[in-house]
Amino acid sequence: MAEPTPESSRSSLEQPWPVRVVSQRIGEWIGRLGWVWVDGQIAQISRRPGASTVFLTLRDPSADLSLTVTTNRDVLDRNAPNLAEGARVVIHAKPAFYPARGTLSLRADDVRQVGLGELLARIEQLRKLLRAEGLFDPDRKRRPPFLPRRVGVITGRGSAAERDVAAVSQRRWPAVQLRVVNVPVQGPTAVPQIIEALRMLDSDDGVDVIILARGGGSVEDLLPFSDEALCRAVFAARTPVVTAIGHESDSPLVDFVADLRAATPTDAAKRVVPDLAEETRLVVTGRQRIRRAVAGLVDREQHRLDAYRSRPVLARPQVLVSARAEETTAWRDRARRCLGHRLDAAADELRHTHARLRALSPAATMARGYAVVQRGDGRVVLDSDEVTAGDSLRIRLAVGDLHATVDATRPATAD
Repeated sequence: MAEPTPESSRSSLEQPWPVRVVSQRIGEWIGRLGWVWVDGQIAQISRRPGASTVFLTLRDPSADLSLTVTTNRDVLDRNAPNLAEGARVVIHAKPAFYPARGTLSLRADDVRQVGLGELLARIEQLRKLLRAEGLFDPDRKRRPPFLPRRVGVITGRGSAAERDVAAVSQRRWPAVQLRVVNVPVQGPTAVPQIIEALRMLDSDDGVDVIILARGGGSVEDLLPFSDEALCRAVFAARTPVVTAIGHESDSPLVDFVADLRAATPTDAAKRVVPDLAEETRLVVTGRQRIRRAVAGLVDREQHRLDAYRSRPVLARPQVLVSARAEETTAWRDRARRCLGHRLDAAADELRHTHARLRALSPAATMARGYAVVQRGDGRVVLDSDEVTAGDSLRIRLAVGDLHATVDATRPATAD
């Protein structure tokens, strides 16, 4: 079969490409990437005696991915003589595809081990980034449940942290259930397996809280717990996460993202699992306080009732009625005397007025022999000049009246 050329048509069922051509094309595409700087963690170093080539396995600390790296022994001896498994490195390499084996590897001409200072600087830069994104926000942190049914524990296999959490939890609350997932807590495979264990426990509806625990160690040993992928996985978890990483002075980034940070694995168990004896004591103490409070309240109210009952108005209720009856009688007598006095005064005034009225009345004057002379139109005659002879007059006496006719008039004469 003829070799395909770039101008030839694409492969088809009728014109398939040979394996060598496919391998050649893959190598060409990979070779276009060129030289690149790669950051990773050394998972394995293979130094063959007498060989000038050293084989490295470079692993991504945040994912279950790795690549094979080949380099010259002189490159390592010159730039990283003390390179060991688990170290963080930055290499300058070019990807290469080997058609004979169908494998991909990196050919490195420079390998530089990342120092502790640079790692801490990266962690500090990542800390600022995560804080700016709100992963450290205290308002989003959740409180662990008061009495968890099942506690998920992520820790190293057979570690002191696992024993401490289990022993303290069983001693404090024997009925609590632990679901322990053992994972590597340092090294190149720690972060992916911790993330997977976290996702598995978070998807379990029976797990109420998750403890991520690890004992003490160096700064390099605790680097997986400052990994960005792990921090984001803890932030995305639906279940509250409690961290107990290293000692009190250690502060990996996952501590700031977790819902609760404990100083040690023992402290984490104490914060998550309540103490049965202590809670029982608190219940007994609370009941005693409630009993004393209720008894005190009843005593105070009884004293108050006794004080009310001892008052005269309640001890002898008729006293109040009798006092009011006497007061009512006094007011009634006073009103009667006042009214009688006013009636007597009014009667005397009426008699005096009647006497004055009778004294001033014309009838009294006529009773002494006087009479009132009126003309026919009813006007009283006061002067003889007011009538003439022949006028009819009415003379009113004390008793009855007279009708007369004027015969003659006589003017008044001076005495």
